[in-house]
Amino acid sequence: MVLGGGVVGYNAALMAAGLGADVTLADISLPRLRYLAEGMPANVKTLYSSTYTIEQELPHTDLVIGAVLIPGAKAPHLITREMLSLLKEGSVLVDVAIDQGGCFETSHPTTHADPIYEVDGIVHYCVANIPGAVPRTSTLALTNATFPYISKVADLGWEKACREDSGLASGLNIVDGKIVYKAVAEAFGLPYYSL
Repeated sequence: MVLGGGVVGYNAALMAAGLGADVTLADISLPRLRYLAEGMPANVKTLYSSTYTIEQELPHTDLVIGAVLIPGAKAPHLITREMLSLLKEGSVLVDVAIDQGGCFETSHPTTHADPIYEVDGIVHYCVANIPGAVPRTSTLALTNATFPYISKVADLGWEKACREDSGLASGLNIVDGKIVYKAVAEAFGLPYYSL
């Protein structure tokens, strides 16, 4: 089961399907689920994500990949400790959302040196900064993605660049000591200021 149908969830489901697994891909966006259902192989089933549907799937699941992302905000806990009892002993939870707090209640950050632990017989893999396993490749990917923004800021200055590029402006978190990203302010219970 893959929780979250964004880039990470899509690719995780596609990879698992390519290896022959029966995959359930859950998300809360109906337009995204329609898109995923049209493009995925036959062994991928899409499902609207809710506590009920997750609980119905867990007894038949060997591996759960938590790929939930709410930009700038803490990930919600989609699997509680009580729900672990629905899984078979030895099942695995991979919390890719651990960098945003994790989407399993029993998650806590681990490292590449000590990547797993067990809770109630369920194996957890919660490595923070998973791309750190391939530092050169991940650095090249990140710099390729961010260079156009860096170039614009260098050429125009941050204020003019943000006025001209709403995408760049929407990435700002703090300006002059004030939080200008609503989800960050909410996550930390601090005041939000409009940019």
